[in-house]
Amino acid sequence: MSGIRSKNTRPELVLRKALHRAGFRYTLHAKTIPGKPDMAFPALNAAVFVHGCFWHGHDCRFFRLPQTRTDFWKAKIDRNRARDEIVMAKLEEEGWRHLTVWECAIRGAGPDAPLKVAARAANWLRSRRRTGEIRGA
Repeated sequence: MSGIRSKNTRPELVLRKALHRAGFRYTLHAKTIPGKPDMAFPALNAAVFVHGCFWHGHDCRFFRLPQTRTDFWKAKIDRNRARDEIVMAKLEEEGWRHLTVWECAIRGAGPDAPLKVAARAANWLRSRRRTGEIRGA
């Protein structure tokens, strides 16, 4: 498990590159923003999180609770989910908009899935919506 990265994961890099190509500029893992979002867009007052489906217990085909040490993993994933809710509340309290992009959306069906996700994220960034979520099929 020590080899699992929390920053600069493949789904995060794919989304970052696509948004940069679309003209968006961002700060990475800003320590001054609650939750240290994967990408922060201070000019747009927006934070983007790219969540791994396993680590955040997403209800998709990429999440399956391990059959060994089930109690440990369930507690860990539950703590991650609880922390996510606290972070989102703090962001809203401080006036930040937030978008959650799930790994399954980027790894979704077809090779053009990352481009579609980036386009949806770009549309959200341009909008005035307070929250957003991009999920896989």
